[in-house]
Formats: sequence, C-alpha cells, structure tokens
Amino acid sequence: MTGFPLAVRIQPANRQDRDGALEVIEAAHARYETLKHLWADGGYAGRCEFAVKEATGCTLEIVRRSDDVAREVWLQPGQEAPAAEGFKLVKWRWIIERTFGWLGRYRRLSKDYEQSPASSMAWVRVALIAILVHRFGVA
Repeated sequence: MTGFPLAVRIQPANRQDRDGALEVIEAAHARYETLKHLWADGGYAGRCEFAVKEATGCTLEIVRRSDDVAREVWLQPGQEAPAAEGFKLVKWRWIIERTFGWLGRYRRLSKDYEQSPASSMAWVRVALIAILVHRFGVA
C-alpha cells in the first residue's frame, strides 16, 4: 500500500466528490483490471457503492471515522452529544490521509491558483512525480 493514486480527476467545486467518484473508479479499473476492492470514507456510502459495483464489479468498502456517530441525534435538555475520546487509528484511512499530506507540501496545490482543470491536473502530476523522485533518492 504505497498510497499513490491510481487515477485522478479534477472536478468543479460545485460538484460533490461522490458524484464524480464513478468516473475516477472506472478510469482506475480500466487501467488496473485486477482492481476488486476499494476503500472510501462515509461520504461515498449509498448510491455510490451500488453504482461502483454495477459498473466495475468492484466492492466499495466504507471506512468510517472512529468518531462517526449519528450526527442527527435527539438530545434531552442538558444532555451532551457523544464525542470521540482521543486519537484512534482507523484501518486503511491513514493511507489516503498520508497521501493528502504529501500533496499538501506542494504550495501550488495548497490553494486553487489554476485557471483550468487541465492546469490543476498537471500540477498534481508534477507533485506526484517529485514525490517518487525523492522516494527513490534520485534528487
């Protein structure tokens, strides 16, 4: 589990990630036909899971945060909402968070400076290439 993306897509800010997920997963599956099982966070639960299974045959396992509790809970007056206690490592989730951490080190990706999705995509590729070059000790 290296944490390197198999496919990347840039989408507009007015589009939910889950609405574009199928495109990315189909692109990854077309390139890596042995792909069978994927992990995603709670935002992809529901229709996205079924769409991925139907389109690619891959299973999409939802990995919930350790503090995922029902967000819409009826509380009695004076009663406090349940909260997570301390940090908990969540299986598989740390891989994508680490990848976002790597990409976050590249200032150009920290803000949306680009005028086009193609330009944003190019900078993501440049950052991933730089990460690989440093990992192999070439530079």
